[in-house]
Amino acid sequence: MGTDVERKLIQKVKKGNQKAFKKLYDLYSGYALRTAFAIAKSEADAADIVQETFIRVYRSIDSYDATKPFKPWFYRILMNETHRLLKKRSDPRSVIIDVETDEALHPASSIQGEYEDLQEALDQLDHHHKTVLVLKYLHGFSEKEIAAILDENQNTIKSRLFKGRKKLKQVLGAIEHE
Repeated sequence: MGTDVERKLIQKVKKGNQKAFKKLYDLYSGYALRTAFAIAKSEADAADIVQETFIRVYRSIDSYDATKPFKPWFYRILMNETHRLLKKRSDPRSVIIDVETDEALHPASSIQGEYEDLQEALDQLDHHHKTVLVLKYLHGFSEKEIAAILDENQNTIKSRLFKGRKKLKQVLGAIEHE
């Protein structure tokens, strides 16, 4: 979606246009649901996260700075809601990433085992490393955008990506030798 079209849509939402908000929801809800599910690993939790995210977007749209890209602002709210829900869980280590849920990734049966290994490896990473890896590699955000979304220093994000990739390689190496 073009930036100009997006800006006009958000201007309408700021004026209380319900149809514009529905259009914004339609544009981002599927993508948001896949992201939330990849991190929360529960369809019900993902649906709750997305619902809460859009409620917060609606309530705080007036604070959105239209001179900046919308997507990172939206994903920051989404990540905050995801973290809030995960904090409520009794076992935060139960979070895993299901790479097969992303529409862009439909592994052929011949490489199914590799994706299962990847899922198993991702399951062993801590939440911070999984989150940055999902945002970077599943959703294509830059390090700068991830820093804005997670309200972290860009160097922190670079460090988490580096350590996350390193840990992922170690875990994948151990899985391969099983």
